[in-house]
Amino acid sequence: MSFVSSALKKPIAVVVITGGLLLFSLLSIFSIPIDIFPKLNLPTIYVIEPYGGMSPQQMEGFFATRLQDQFLYVNGVKTISTKNIQGLTLLKLTFYENTDMAEASAQVALQVNRAMKFFPPGALPPQVMRFDASSLPVGELVFSSPKKSLKEIYDLAATRIRPMFASVPGLSAPPPFGANSRSVVVNVDPQKLRSFNLSADEVVEAIAKNNVMTPSGNIRINNTMFVTTINSLEKQVADFGDIPIVTNGSNNVFVRDVARVADATDVTVDYALVNGKRSVYIPVVKTADASTWDVVKTLKSKIPEMQSLLPDDVSVSYEFDQSVFVINAVKSLITEGVLGALLTGLMVLLFLRDLRSCLVVVVTIPVAVLCAVMGLKLAGQTINIMTLSGLALAIGILVDQATVTIENIHQHLEMGKSKRRAIYDACEEIAFPLLLILLCILAVFAPSFIMTGVPRAMFLPLSLSIGFAMVASYFAAQTLVPVIANWWLKADKYQHHAHAVQALDAEEVKEVNNHLRETEKHPEKATGFERFKLGFMRVLEGGMNKSRLVVTVYIIGSLLLAGGCYVWIGKDLMPHINAGQFQLRLRMPDGTRLERTETALHDVLAIVDSTVNGHVAISSAYVGLIPSSYGTSNLYIFNSGTHEAVLQVNLEENYKVDIETLKDQLRENITAKIPEIRLSFEPIDLTEKIMSQGAATPIEVRVAGKDMQQISGYAQQLVQRLGNIPFLRDVQIAQPLHFPVISIHIDRLKLAQMGLNIYQVARSVTASTSSSRFTEKNQWLDEKVAYTYQVQVQVPEYNMTALNDLKEIPLVKGQPRPVLADVATFTQTEMPGEYDRSGPRRFVTVSANVTGKDLGAATAAVQQAIREAGAPPKGLITELKGASSLLVETLNSLQNGLMIAVVVIFPAAGSQLPVV
Repeated sequence: MSFVSSALKKPIAVVVITGGLLLFSLLSIFSIPIDIFPKLNLPTIYVIEPYGGMSPQQMEGFFATRLQDQFLYVNGVKTISTKNIQGLTLLKLTFYENTDMAEASAQVALQVNRAMKFFPPGALPPQVMRFDASSLPVGELVFSSPKKSLKEIYDLAATRIRPMFASVPGLSAPPPFGANSRSVVVNVDPQKLRSFNLSADEVVEAIAKNNVMTPSGNIRINNTMFVTTINSLEKQVADFGDIPIVTNGSNNVFVRDVARVADATDVTVDYALVNGKRSVYIPVVKTADASTWDVVKTLKSKIPEMQSLLPDDVSVSYEFDQSVFVINAVKSLITEGVLGALLTGLMVLLFLRDLRSCLVVVVTIPVAVLCAVMGLKLAGQTINIMTLSGLALAIGILVDQATVTIENIHQHLEMGKSKRRAIYDACEEIAFPLLLILLCILAVFAPSFIMTGVPRAMFLPLSLSIGFAMVASYFAAQTLVPVIANWWLKADKYQHHAHAVQALDAEEVKEVNNHLRETEKHPEKATGFERFKLGFMRVLEGGMNKSRLVVTVYIIGSLLLAGGCYVWIGKDLMPHINAGQFQLRLRMPDGTRLERTETALHDVLAIVDSTVNGHVAISSAYVGLIPSSYGTSNLYIFNSGTHEAVLQVNLEENYKVDIETLKDQLRENITAKIPEIRLSFEPIDLTEKIMSQGAATPIEVRVAGKDMQQISGYAQQLVQRLGNIPFLRDVQIAQPLHFPVISIHIDRLKLAQMGLNIYQVARSVTASTSSSRFTEKNQWLDEKVAYTYQVQVQVPEYNMTALNDLKEIPLVKGQPRPVLADVATFTQTEMPGEYDRSGPRRFVTVSANVTGKDLGAATAAVQQAIREAGAPPKGLITELKGASSLLVETLNSLQNGLMIAVVVIFPAAGSQLPVV
């Protein structure tokens, strides 16, 4: 029994089943996650280890290589790469697709515990984070106040707002950006220390001994049990000034005599600027399996509650909203679906001149789309750009099935058949051809199931959405359309009209032929369409007489045309988006101070504003390093030093400009005013960020080896060659290779003769050039907010501004000499400010942007430039990374899938041919 006969016999059952499917489909719409991209299935684990004060080389040697060796025991590891800058090691572990990530995470944690036994004293346990390519910021929660200091705003954001993130499902809570953590800072005066014959390390020891956390006890007196407490912790910040450093009878030296105690922040290494003003913001980061739209919508609903927790002079707003891309895609699909339904209905109405037939065709569109959404929900997919693209593509195809069905019903009605019989015969007649069309369409997208990596993650959801919609459309054409046609169509309207093809008798055929001969004799009397029809018939008759030649020319021409298009048409991962926003990375000369980089950033902001004629809606910038207390924040913004800054600019919506043209203008204007600056535009919208897989630019050439001088020398050659390619921009080496260093070489023999050791000297130098928080852990409890804060001794930055200040650091308690210059020599040199490693090799990255050319052509040009550079020196290898490698992988997968689809389609199409 066929679908058609079953549907006509039990129409109520068809309607009930269709209604049930639509009900569950509507429920699926409200529960299916809405995101920008599908889950990319790129299992990644990050391991972050901060250790303040260590050089990049030390971080690599003490942490990165040790952890890397241990992680080789973890199952499923694909690659291990590390980044090492001052005070931070960041390891990235990628895994094969089918790896059990729960087991892998447990193994990583186990190996971290083992590696910690080899860490230097004072090292904290590394942070292990499961991370996905789609776990990216979808906006920023910006805090501003005309009166409050950055420290106060930061503390409010961290203690009042950040804990609320737990109430938003799918939202992670990175710490705020823009200020360092609140700390009790003891700023010692080197001159006052020398006047009392004290060292900074003595101040550290005094505070450590007089601000101690001790447990409470109990004492039982009569019938009462009392809690015993000791004032071992200072109650107020000002009380730290009363701590004695030296007591000698009546001559007592207190902390207040040699230092200024302040409720301040840790050593400043960063600034966040919103619209050019220092501010604080929290990046809004969703988890990998969360819906971008739901997360942002829920967060926005919480903003009034967040505002109520803040003082009246502190405001919070949500900026750089990336969820608009999702909702715009959904709106586009709805618009296209409605337009498709209306246009299809109008065409049916135009040719069949029957409103009821038009409605039958239109009804199948929402039925197929809604059923496809339910199928996507059951398959664990989301509403994203790829599934929406599949549904939009399917809309143009699925209406064909209903249109062909209803038109064939009309033909059978015009043969004089009864309505029920005409519907049955018409649907049965086209059942197999429609099934064959369905199978051919599915065969085109079936190869996505055998793809791997990112291509599979991208194209499988698209294939599923098209497949579900087409299957639903086929069954609707075989069941729902016959039922509705049987109820709605008026058969008597067509049964009295003979059809021009299927209802002609011999006399009518003769009449039509006579009409054609008359038209050929008197073409001037023919209408425009009749003349076109005659011309087409002549061409068709000529082609039929030379069928072999026509088929041969057609096949050869099609292959040549397809090959030419493949060569000429550009190749890109995604269409370019002119979204009215951009992200720019600024690099000043290696080692530039934070304040100087901030000044350069202000100059850049002024240039941007003048270039776009004041049409900047909002700008957000981050200058300097991520504080060592918040190593995980490097997953969202990574700067290698205080010489770097990242700027995001969102233009006004009504300001229309080509972003690529604007970027070229900014390059010219900025470098003209600040010649020493290096610029690099980076992805900003989620589409580009996810597809780049962490790459800052579409072109990245990795030069790897063992000798850094050899690596950097060859990389410089590549920079020169790539700089000669006209459509490449921002060609540069990403890592800072010339970081200024003052090398202190201590004479151990002199130290021993003075009764000192390296440990004592290092503590004194660290307290004077950095902070005691790296040598002595001490905390203060603020009982008002129930939070503990670091207590640290340091020499103010403005007091250590010359080499002589470094040389005059005292080394012996209670004595003005020896000082550091007595036991050490000083040399000014340079070293790499970042050591990157992949496996056994260090590497540097040559990065470049592309303008006015597709990524495929740019990749080919870069590969040609690498070949022209000749074979690299022994021990060096070059690899093309970034979006280029993903493009090559994707195109290879699609080409293989296309060939498989062609092989599958030919047998399916051949099954329709008659057997001779």
